[in-house]
Amino acid sequence: MMASACNMTPLEALLGYSFDNSELLTTSLTHCSFANEDKSGNAADNEKLEFLGDAVLGLIIGHYLMDRFPLLDEGQLSMTRSQMVSETGLAKVAIEMDLGKWIRLGKGEEQSGGRTKASILSDTLEAVIAAVYLDGGFEVATRVVVGRFAGHTPKKPGMGSDFKTRLQELVQSRFKSMPSYELVAESGPSHDKVFEVQVLVDGVEKARASARSKKAAEQLAAELALVSFDKGE
Repeated sequence: MMASACNMTPLEALLGYSFDNSELLTTSLTHCSFANEDKSGNAADNEKLEFLGDAVLGLIIGHYLMDRFPLLDEGQLSMTRSQMVSETGLAKVAIEMDLGKWIRLGKGEEQSGGRTKASILSDTLEAVIAAVYLDGGFEVATRVVVGRFAGHTPKKPGMGSDFKTRLQELVQSRFKSMPSYELVAESGPSHDKVFEVQVLVDGVEKARASARSKKAAEQLAAELALVSFDKGE
């Protein structure tokens, strides 16, 4: 459903879509920590929407990449899609939208900096995409997703990226020092651990990210740090 910008909430204006069912948007922005602390028991969290949004996003980005890069093979398309829909790829889009300020968080998550955590930002964006899909259909969801993600298409699709090397080169050039990585937390069972890592530049945290291995978390944190530098932060 199209509507003039004056009839949209700020977030709807960023999405370029006005919801018929505003409760879907509200639910998509509700983190489980908020729902767990809601005394009324009426606040539904966004976890199911996140699950659906992951599937919708993967299909839309896959179709978009096939159309845009018809000469890439399946492996290259898969690698490029993985980059775009990774936690870091999603977090970059969410940061660009300033999505964090609209997320409904519990007090504990709020105090621990949940609005800037890549995992929460990426999960919420997936939930928002699912809400758009359920409210407006696949065509509308495609327009919204391509509108937000096209500008984040890798400059060299089909090729991997060593973000730690790129960050090291930038930090050495700008600060005459080296970035450092610290393990912040571990969670989950021994066979399925999640590692949260922060990257520091001149002793100051620049970004943090979570992944199933320390190396992957470091790469994701380095990419988010590069995004931050690109924004002039």
